[in-house]
This record gives sequence, structure tokens and C-alpha cells, in this order.
Amino acid sequence: MRKPLFVFVLSFAPFVVFAAAVANGEEKSEPPRAARSVHLAYLAEDADQFYCEVKVEKSTPGSYFMVCGFSHGYFGIQELGNGKKVVLFSVWDPTKGDSPTDVPEEQRVEVPYHADDVTVRRFGGEGTGGQSFFNWDWKVSQTYRFLVRCEVTEKKTAYSAWFFAPEAGSRKQLVTFRTRTGGDRLKGLYSFIEDFRRDTKSADETRRATFTNGWINDKKTGWKSLNKARFTASSATWEARNTIDAGIVSGQFYLQTGGDTKQTRPLNAILERWHEGAPPSPLPKP
Repeated sequence: MRKPLFVFVLSFAPFVVFAAAVANGEEKSEPPRAARSVHLAYLAEDADQFYCEVKVEKSTPGSYFMVCGFSHGYFGIQELGNGKKVVLFSVWDPTKGDSPTDVPEEQRVEVPYHADDVTVRRFGGEGTGGQSFFNWDWKVSQTYRFLVRCEVTEKKTAYSAWFFAPEAGSRKQLVTFRTRTGGDRLKGLYSFIEDFRRDTKSADETRRATFTNGWINDKKTGWKSLNKARFTASSATWEARNTIDAGIVSGQFYLQTGGDTKQTRPLNAILERWHEGAPPSPLPKP
């Protein structure tokens, strides 16, 4: 094997050392640590309820299929790094910073309700807030239903998370988080797929899901279907750039990322589907 030239020119400027290494094929770009996060930003007005269904078609440990996202939180299912499956609902504090213990008690997300089998705790590192976990061994190719309902009281909003698994046969209220919002309802609605394992190998693994039968409800105007969404993706430099896709199949939005995914439409494209399905039946009054 030929020795690199920088062995002989080490006393020269750093540029010479770098150029010699490149000439001998030693300059290599870092492989991506993760598959790129991909999103559907729904074109919708503010609402009192947000309903959506998901069917995961391909998953791998370290994946989050987020179904009902809004400006103050998000709700979906995860496959953890060890393969365990959970339902996750989180709501942010109204403060800045990443340390959950530094947030004054009066500024923290409140927990008016949680089911006995739901774990609630504080989180940090991406802002701070309250999060809940419900252990559920969800299955690939099965459809799961999610609904978030909000109630505004003065400057605070209570967000309640409801989950329907066909294996259970009934809806379940998991938790209610209340946070200071200035009076916001449900706004900035979106879904996404995220690779949170980020160990380089995960970028080579495919994640795919369909997001369908989306609805919003306004107390005054009733239910409206979510038929339009914008395809977006994260901008992290350590994520794989081109193995992403979104589109419509059989009237359903889909997202895909990682592995050998091929992009079929540009970022910021508006996707419009034809509607099929019915809004959810009324929830019990709070």
C-alpha cells in the first residue's frame, strides 16, 4: 500500500496535508446518522377536535409514527429501540429551555386526568413539558385511530388524547394535559415519521405509513375532512437527504423515509386526496 504523502510534508501548511490525504483517497464524508424526518402539514383552520388514522406498513426499532400533531404537542405510536411498542402523547410547557426541572411549578404542564395504566412524566431536551406512555403492542398493517380534543379556559387549553385499537374494541381516553397557550385551540396540524435511533444503521432502514380519514371539528361548523397537505422534511445535516417520499395511494396520504426510498415529488408539494370515510362518533362530554 502506498504511504500517504503527508508523512513527508508534515512541516508544510495544513492545506498541503489535507490536499495530500484527498489525493490518496482518504477524504470520506460522514455517513448520515438517521433517516430524514418527513411531514404532512395539513391545510386546515383551527379546530376543537383533530382526528386521524394511521396504518404502519414498514417499521424498525427507533421509529415514531406521529399521527395528530399541533402547535403545542403531538400524539402517535412508537417502536422503541428494543422493539417495544407504545402510544405517546406529549404537550409542551409555555417556556423556553430544555431542562424540565428549571421550569417554575406554575408554568409546568398540568395533568387533570390520566388513566391508571398510562405513565406520565416530565421531559426535556427538545423544549420541556409533560409526556405520557401507554404500552400497546400495535401491529404493522393494522389501522389505529387517534383523536385530540381541546377545551379552552381563559389563557389555558386542556388537550385530551383518545386512542382506539381494534384489538381492544373501544376508545380509551389516555390523558389530559393542560398548558398555558394564550387561548389557542388546535392549530398548525401535521403528521410525521421520525427516526430517533440515529445510529447510522437506522438511515438504511425503511419506515412507511399511511395517514388517512383525517377530520377536524369546530363547535360551530361541525366536522370537515382533511384533504390537503404539504409535503415537508427536516433540514438536519446529519440525516439522509434524498431517501424520502410522500404521496397519495387509494385516497390515503403516505409518508416514507430511509433505506432505498425514491423521491417521487418535490418538497413543499401540495397533496390533495379524494375523501373516503366518516368522522368519528361523538365523544363523552368532558
